[in-house]
Amino acid sequence: MFGDDSAPNHRQLARQFVTLDNFYADGAVSSDGWEWATASESNAYNEHLWPVAYSNRGRGDDVYTNQATDPGRVTGDSRVWDRLDDAGISYRNYGMWAGGPLPAVVFPTEPRLAGHTDPNFPALNSTIRDVTRADEWVKEFNGFVADGQLPTMEFIRLPNDHTVGTTPGGPTPKAAVADNDLAIGKIVDAVSHSKYWKDTAIFITEDDAQNGPDHVDAHRTVALVVSPYTQTGKVDSTMYSTVSMMRTMELIAGIGPLTQYDAAATPMTAGFTTKPDFAPYDAITPAQSLDEVNKPTAPLAAESAKMNFTEADAAPEQQLNEAIWKSVKGADSPMPAPRGVPESGAEASEEAGR
Repeated sequence: MFGDDSAPNHRQLARQFVTLDNFYADGAVSSDGWEWATASESNAYNEHLWPVAYSNRGRGDDVYTNQATDPGRVTGDSRVWDRLDDAGISYRNYGMWAGGPLPAVVFPTEPRLAGHTDPNFPALNSTIRDVTRADEWVKEFNGFVADGQLPTMEFIRLPNDHTVGTTPGGPTPKAAVADNDLAIGKIVDAVSHSKYWKDTAIFITEDDAQNGPDHVDAHRTVALVVSPYTQTGKVDSTMYSTVSMMRTMELIAGIGPLTQYDAAATPMTAGFTTKPDFAPYDAITPAQSLDEVNKPTAPLAAESAKMNFTEADAAPEQQLNEAIWKSVKGADSPMPAPRGVPESGAEASEEAGR
């Protein structure tokens, strides 16, 4: 949907480093997606009850506030940062599992994360740009470069590619994506021009694939791995998912797997090389203006204006995706239906027979 005008950094990073064209989100929505992206599992409580919340049948989503959603055997010791804490490995958090916008406050279900979180990095709030978040991150990063105390692992949440649909006066979907894209470019630029570049891998993905139908499969999503050791310009078509990325990060950090799922996952080693390319990356400023706003005549503008964008996934998914699609592709362009592979049991049997 988004070309070089609004997503030049996403696209150039995929071309210049490694193109991952067979990567899938294990989560269906944010409620279970956050669990998979931080803990390599979504437990039975969450899996049974998030559909009730997402279908507006009288129950709110409590993944951030109810420790019953904690997927580990020991409550409060389920996520990757808990494993880092247990191993005495340094880490820093920017916007994950936090509300705000400022100061950003970690949700009470993750007490160990609070002391490792930058309160000046805005949490989810569509009125604050991702480039502003990136500027705050770069400010702290430069301080770590100066004192030589960069944490071993960092977690960064850049939420504005959620968009606000075609809400009049809000950024257009292309402007919101361009904002998110430039923020990623700035972060990679800063790391790649620093002394830490030679020892760093940056993993970028979405916690779920709710962002509209994919032409291959509804769970396929964006994934980037940016490092001197992935600067190959090649395509890696190995089938990976969220837990593959988790397993790869765990191996680099020197910690064990969190669950049976990341323990059994295929690490993303096929995207790496033993011959690094240390050339730095220069951020690309999108041609798309970050200041472009939706007009009252935009497709589904009235419907978007009624949606709740104060938290993730509070807007109706199908209608929001259609507003984004029509904003980018044209008001008369029909949004394609979601696709799954295999699409039917008969097709699966036929494929197996071959």
